[in-house]
Amino acid sequence: MLHFLEQCLHSVVKAMKNLEGEIIVVDNNSVDGSTAMVKEKFPGILLIENKKNTGFSVANNQGILQSSGDFILLLNPDTVIQEDTLEKVIYFMESHPDAGGLGVKMVDGKGNFLPESKRGLPTPAVAFYKIFGVAKLFPKSKRFGAYHLTYLDNNQIHIVDVLSGAFMVLRKKALEKTGLLDETFFMYGEDIDLSYRLQQAGYKNYYFPETTIIHYKGESTKKSSVNYVFVFYKAMKIFALKHFNRKNAGIFIFFINLAIYLRAGVSITKRIVQQVLVPLLDFCLILSGLYTLRYVYETKVKLLESGNYFQEWMISVAFPCYALVWMASVFLNGGYDRPVRLIKIIRGLIIGTGLILIAYSLLPENYRFSRAIILLGTFTTLISYLLTRIIFHLFRIKSYSLFGKKTKRIGIIGNPEEFERVKSLLKETDASVNFLGFINTEENGFRTKNYLGNITQLDEIIPINQLDKAYDTIKQTFVNNKAVLE
Repeated sequence: MLHFLEQCLHSVVKAMKNLEGEIIVVDNNSVDGSTAMVKEKFPGILLIENKKNTGFSVANNQGILQSSGDFILLLNPDTVIQEDTLEKVIYFMESHPDAGGLGVKMVDGKGNFLPESKRGLPTPAVAFYKIFGVAKLFPKSKRFGAYHLTYLDNNQIHIVDVLSGAFMVLRKKALEKTGLLDETFFMYGEDIDLSYRLQQAGYKNYYFPETTIIHYKGESTKKSSVNYVFVFYKAMKIFALKHFNRKNAGIFIFFINLAIYLRAGVSITKRIVQQVLVPLLDFCLILSGLYTLRYVYETKVKLLESGNYFQEWMISVAFPCYALVWMASVFLNGGYDRPVRLIKIIRGLIIGTGLILIAYSLLPENYRFSRAIILLGTFTTLISYLLTRIIFHLFRIKSYSLFGKKTKRIGIIGNPEEFERVKSLLKETDASVNFLGFINTEENGFRTKNYLGNITQLDEIIPINQLDKAYDTIKQTFVNNKAVLE
């Protein structure tokens, strides 16, 4: 986020060259060095440093209360505006005294239009059409496309219901009438709530596409995460209970709960499919190889007059067992780890073949049909593993790489001395690690250049620094007074 914030501030500074105004940055206890960067590179900017993450509404209200202009712009740090953006939106607001708020045309980092640039009020019916995909089927319909107002021209000025909090111009007098952002909303929904209150106060919200900004959607919040789904829909419930009557709020919340279960179900299903897809492919290829060998062995080698050399019931049991033993052995030897190590796959197949041959030798004579199939099957299985991994590598499927090196990203909970001690110990091992720094056990503890944050900031430290363990595991490690986060 540090890089995005710096980009954003540079763009805002350029856009304000012909304007009188102030830039206020509110930092919600970030751990990526944002505050140090602002102090160093933008000394003229007012910086508010919160000691904890107060949420979107509280932080923006802090900035609003410190502001003195007639117009206020709420702006996400993962945005870039054009040099004439501020001049254009202020001129429009001054020319339209009925405008309480204004949003602009937003595109993502690839230049794709972001539909949340203009939105309708999420009534129960609108929410239903959005949740069940009807809005996508009929985007030009006023009834079904009301959530993102997809029936409206993206390049024309429109009066809309909801503005995006990523870029939201507000009239100071309108805020004095409606009140500030509702701090009940921690994140998400507060822009919908304020937009609605602006309309109730007699103002209009405008979608203004005559200037375009870039919004690197998802950098300030990871919108594909399960946590985002729950936080967003919780905000929608708060909005419904606040503004809808009991009946409509009940219907809306029912659809919201349904959406949560659907999204969670899709997410779980997707993860399961991703986990089993490659092993399932391996299983099918191994069986295909064995059945091909059987056909060749029967028709080209044995040429028995009595018919099939292999009894069908044996095949239906033996071949799947062979495949499962080979796959289990490859898995236990690290053949399914990433990055891919072919030596681990080969070692796993050799061990698996040994286990199969041992079990084969212990079977009664009438249950043994061919060691050659086992040995040749090992070869065809190896070929299938090699070919699939090479294809995965070439097409970068599922991040499979034949030459990548897995380096663990490590942070250490403790003081600087503990960090150096554990670091020196681990360097004496063969572990491939990247020491990122230490996490202080005290909220206001000592800081050095290796400081990542304190123990209360783990939720942000882990994703920002891409540490290799989940939060719960790290939390338990800390409870047990162990020093290393792997």
